[in-house]
Amino acid sequence: MTEKSDFTLPRELVDMARKVVDANRAAGLRIATAESCTGGLVAAALTEIPGSSEVLEASFVTYSNEAKQDLLGVNSDVLETFGAVSIATAWAMAQQALAKTGADVAVAITGIAGPGGGSEKKPVGTVVFARARRGADPDEVVADLKDFGDLGRGGVRLQAALCALELLMPGAAGP
Repeated sequence: MTEKSDFTLPRELVDMARKVVDANRAAGLRIATAESCTGGLVAAALTEIPGSSEVLEASFVTYSNEAKQDLLGVNSDVLETFGAVSIATAWAMAQQALAKTGADVAVAITGIAGPGGGSEKKPVGTVVFARARRGADPDEVVADLKDFGDLGRGGVRLQAALCALELLMPGAAGP
């Protein structure tokens, strides 16, 4: 007989998700995510936590450029000019996730988890994050590019999800 497990994800991810759910519940905030390279991992971590429905408004998994356009409304000019893995695209994803939901804060993640898909300018392990807050100055872009290095697909996705969760903490500084 196997031992019953309450979690399907790595413990550090679940622990961070619990902090996000508890802090946002206490602050009375609703959150949304727009995920690409993490494929819903942030939302999965949040929903591991009992009571997460009080905090998680919605999550968009927009892996392809078409999904970013169709589901979120990211302008094709942004994708064509800057590429899917760019601050402009991440910012548009976060803004659109906020616009399409009743959430107070939205985080977007887009990147190159590997093993392929990287380039000299955007190697495997490149991930871009953006956070948008309802009522914030729309000219104030809160976004950043991180290079995690080639940690393997799972390692890049885990680190990206952890960073995204940190950005969902009330009062978190920029990426």
